[in-house]
Formats: sequence, structure tokens, C-alpha cells
Amino acid sequence: MEIKNKAYGNKSMFYIEQNGKTVARMEYTIPGPGRLMVEHTEVDEVLKGKGAGTQLFLHMAEYARANHLKVSSHCSFTSAMFQRKPEYSDILYK
Repeated sequence: MEIKNKAYGNKSMFYIEQNGKTVARMEYTIPGPGRLMVEHTEVDEVLKGKGAGTQLFLHMAEYARANHLKVSSHCSFTSAMFQRKPEYSDILYK
């Protein structure tokens, strides 16, 4: 799955497209220097059970590390992923 990144308005998102349609997305903002806030993750039925949400999380985590960002979450999926994957606690904003 190819994950892309784009900004729109004051928000951004990591996303997956199929046939020109966004079928998975992780919306986020940069609320201040050194921070990334995940607001929402959504996966279309066509990708349910195929690990798309996990792939978005992993991509976001690598992006955060590469850009020296700490991540906070208003997204229940992302919060749960941080619980399941303690190896990413270094990027979690506390």
C-alpha cells in the first residue's frame, strides 16, 4: 500500500488511494513546533481487515521520528496503537 501525505487548509493527512478514491486516511495537524496531533483515522470497508490502519500508524510514526515530532492523539485508534506498540513510546507527547 502506498501512503501519501497532503495538506489541505490548516490540516494534513496521510492517505491511501485506490482508483483515484481515498480509501484510508489519518488526519493530523501541527499545533506547534515539534508536535503532531492525530485527529482522526478512517478506513473504508474495501480495506477493512487488511492492515491499512496499522500501515497509516507506522507511516505516521516514521514521519514523526524523521521530523523530530512528538505525537499527541485525539484519535481512539492511534491511542490504542500506542498502547499495543510500546516501541513507539519515544514519539508520544507526554
